[in-house]
Amino acid sequence: MPIRSRENLIGAWAFLIGVVLALVVGLFSVVAGETINQGVLGVLAILGLVVGYFVSDKDIHTFLIAAVSLVLVSFAGIQGLVLSAAILGVSINKLITNILGALMFLFIPSTIVVVLKSVFSIAQR
Repeated sequence: MPIRSRENLIGAWAFLIGVVLALVVGLFSVVAGETINQGVLGVLAILGLVVGYFVSDKDIHTFLIAAVSLVLVSFAGIQGLVLSAAILGVSINKLITNILGALMFLFIPSTIVVVLKSVFSIAQR
């Protein structure tokens, strides 16, 4: 029987719940024709803080590369989709823009927490 690591179980569940919530919120905000609820964005930000807190020291480098890449690509994607929607008037862009925006609400707080943990770790050496 394989031994499973339980050191990051809370962070993994917070991450999974956050990604699923971001996808669902992005999808339903377009279907309902409304903006994303501020309370849900707050929940995503809190889940992001939890994810960032539970990133282990050995995974900081990998997490930061992945998270910064996702945030930059999401931001560039949102800007490009907004521009193309303004020019072409395509409606699928709102769906992708809302999902990417919700994912940024999850990843930006987690990235900030991990960066602060990393800086404090360097300062203690």
